Amino acid sequence: MLTSNGHVLDTSPDRLGRLDPVPDAERHDRDALWRRLRADGYLWLRGALDPGAVRGFREFYFAHVDPEAPRAEQRRGLFGRVVPGEEYRRFCAQPAIRDWYAWFLGGDTFLHRRKILRHIRPGEAGVGTATQAHYDLVYLREGTDRVLSSWIPLGDCPVELGGLVYLERSHLRVLAEEAAGTLRRPAASITADLPALARQQDARWLLADYAAGDMVVHSAHIIHASLDNTGDAVRLSTDIRYQRADQPIDWRWQQHWHLDDGL
Repeated sequence: MLTSNGHVLDTSPDRLGRLDPVPDAERHDRDALWRRLRADGYLWLRGALDPGAVRGFREFYFAHVDPEAPRAEQRRGLFGRVVPGEEYRRFCAQPAIRDWYAWFLGGDTFLHRRKILRHIRPGEAGVGTATQAHYDLVYLREGTDRVLSSWIPLGDCPVELGGLVYLERSHLRVLAEEAAGTLRRPAASITADLPALARQQDARWLLADYAAGDMVVHSAHIIHASLDNTGDAVRLSTDIRYQRADQPIDWRWQQHWHLDDGL
């Protein structure tokens, strides 16, 4: 049984499907990747990063953030040591990510300083635990709408650990609504009820068994969320954002992430 914020997903074929990874034949074809991104709203790049580097950063994280510790102690380690630390900066700007974006975007790139790390323990549930359905642009109104997000599982993340899920081709509907001027202000998630949203939009949630080294790149318009962790390990992930340096940059995202930053 798959759940998100306690809501049980409909597993019928017209409501649930699988992400398609980028085929090997397209990995080095920029035009093909852009066509895929425009059509699907995401690029699942399997093995984009060195799994050893991913697992090494996972070990570093848990050396400073104990998921079993009191919440205040976890936050001291997370916001006092990990988030502003050089280790996290180097991981997010490693050549496998930085150089790929420079190639894909065709110019100098900019990595937003506000970068997010999330860990979810097995069995954590209830509204607010899993990421609710949303699209990123509602939180990035002050910059370009061509900003791209990278979601990176920090360790193997089979479906039961609660990775990201994407509402199939929802970016096309969002783009149309944005063009029509139906903007969501202030910034807000759409809903915690993923099965209801799938019914409303007559669409499928797409999921995947991710592995250490995978990276999913997605547009600012595609609706996504996460599942509950029903597995037997802690799910750890990060999401970061790159764009071309010559396009407008959302100034609010240029400080380190913190729960009290208002975004």
